[in-house]
Amino acid sequence: MNKADSIRDFFKNTKHRKPTAIFCPRCCSPKIQLSTSLDVWLTPKQYYCENCGYLGILVMELEEDADDTDKEKKESALD
Repeated sequence: MNKADSIRDFFKNTKHRKPTAIFCPRCCSPKIQLSTSLDVWLTPKQYYCENCGYLGILVMELEEDADDTDKEKKESALD
């Protein structure tokens, strides 16, 4: 596979990526949000946790595993 194919595959997968749940890296709370609406426009995204007060650019994302999704589809087809 050449570089153009790998870049094309990267953008193809990134383009269709579903939104993922985000969590605070300090307390693992799902109550985390952008600190202001200007964070995306003028500056990098900065998140604020309502639970512990964390303020920063790092968050944890929970992605569904493709293998788990395939297993669930097969199990529901058998039922």
